[in-house]
Amino acid sequence: MSLWRNFASVSGFTLLSRVTGFARDVTMGAFLGAGALADAFTIAFRLPNHFRAIFAEGAFNAAYVPAYSRALEQGGPDRARDFAAQMFTLLALAQLALLALALVFTQELLALLAPGVADDPQRYGPALLLTRIAFPYLLCVSLVTLLAGTLNAHGRFVAAAFAPVLLNLSIVACLAGAFLFPDAGVAAAAGVLIAGLLELALLVIAARRAGLFAFFARPALGEDVRRFFKSFGPAVIGSAGVQIALFADTIIGSLLPAGGLSSIYYADRLYQLPVGVIGVAAGSVLLPEMSRRLAAGDGSGALEAQNRTIALTITLCAPFFVAFVAMPEIIVRGAFERGAFDAQATAASAQVLAAYGYGLLAVVLIRCAIASFHARGDTTTPMYVALGAVGVNVALKFALYQPLGAQGLALATAAGAWINFLALALLATRADAMRIDANTTRIALSVTLACLVLAFVAVYGDRPAAQFGALLAPAFPAEAQLGVLGFAGALVYAACLAVLLPALGVSLSSLRPAARGKPQ
Repeated sequence: MSLWRNFASVSGFTLLSRVTGFARDVTMGAFLGAGALADAFTIAFRLPNHFRAIFAEGAFNAAYVPAYSRALEQGGPDRARDFAAQMFTLLALAQLALLALALVFTQELLALLAPGVADDPQRYGPALLLTRIAFPYLLCVSLVTLLAGTLNAHGRFVAAAFAPVLLNLSIVACLAGAFLFPDAGVAAAAGVLIAGLLELALLVIAARRAGLFAFFARPALGEDVRRFFKSFGPAVIGSAGVQIALFADTIIGSLLPAGGLSSIYYADRLYQLPVGVIGVAAGSVLLPEMSRRLAAGDGSGALEAQNRTIALTITLCAPFFVAFVAMPEIIVRGAFERGAFDAQATAASAQVLAAYGYGLLAVVLIRCAIASFHARGDTTTPMYVALGAVGVNVALKFALYQPLGAQGLALATAAGAWINFLALALLATRADAMRIDANTTRIALSVTLACLVLAFVAVYGDRPAAQFGALLAPAFPAEAQLGVLGFAGALVYAACLAVLLPALGVSLSSLRPAARGKPQ
């Protein structure tokens, strides 16, 4: 199966996840609003996801996928299955211990990671309850990550890409039945817990059908396990570095007036649409592909796959950058302003979205740059880079949150992302682990010129779009304005690229990632 087909498959299901996620966030905005209860759920939802990003999707995946691919390439299916079974056992035991500690010391966890809610009874009580309900999600999704890595290493991406859809559908379903729960916050937290169980069941079934499910086995410190832990330690620190910045958002955001955390959450959900559909899909497909090619001695093929993935990532992501920076209020109003989500919440979230937008391209490209190191078994270099970037990030957060509020936190996140990406790219280039070719440079130039035209449309097309949208759907003017402006922008951007790419000598087929072929 080609890398392009894998990328399209993951992107398609990730897009479905983001669309259902948007429906989830719209539902949450209508039921929870952007006040104290929404802040409490934001805290409860963020805590297990922070730990998931550190120990599961971040560090574990970065160390596990190359190690499993190497075991499969060098020792065959039996050796790989035995390694996977040992990792499944170790991960399950570690997550059970972490869950027990989190449930026993929930008060201390909140005091450490959300100190601003301790003296706010409107937020503290609900945050405590909702955290205890939602935290077991971490155990389930960590095991999901291992199973997804195993499936991905065999070119099977569908189940893992579809799993997040279950989270969105579960929360929406529970909120729709909120009358059965004490309040909407409890309903949403219950949806998180149920989703974890559903995701785990889905991946277990997919792995069994593929003949790849490895259940519990007695861990032994063999070559594969030792190599995993050698990479896992630095990867934990590297992933923790990124998450420290997000922890800082939660900690400092809890010190803001009620609604500050919520504005960050809603802006982040819009911002995560391109990050998830494009950035995560690129990283999920590129890492196992580069690992496979390098394990087989095909270094030039690995670089080609990386270049084409970078080119496609830039092309798809750049329009979102323009939209977030040029028309954030139109986006937030059309997406969320209904029910308990009022105009004041729209203005606050729009400021945060624009600030996040400045770091968007860096965030989606970081995964492509990190693949240069992780595919070669080097998790130490990204660790040092991440720690340096997060140091600047956190310092900026403390400097900016008082004068700028939630917007200052988002600006600091954007700055940290650029420092992280540029440092990774520089080090990878010097090590000849990343080599941007002329074709990728020409594509980047074409995208830049097309974005200048797109920015003009975004800035000066808002009033015509509002007028035309009001005629099309008078009952939904904000949604219609966003839809008209988005559709017009997409047409203009595509038309510009159709002219610019051939003019600069770039074939449209260059935007397809390299086909998966035999190693050279």
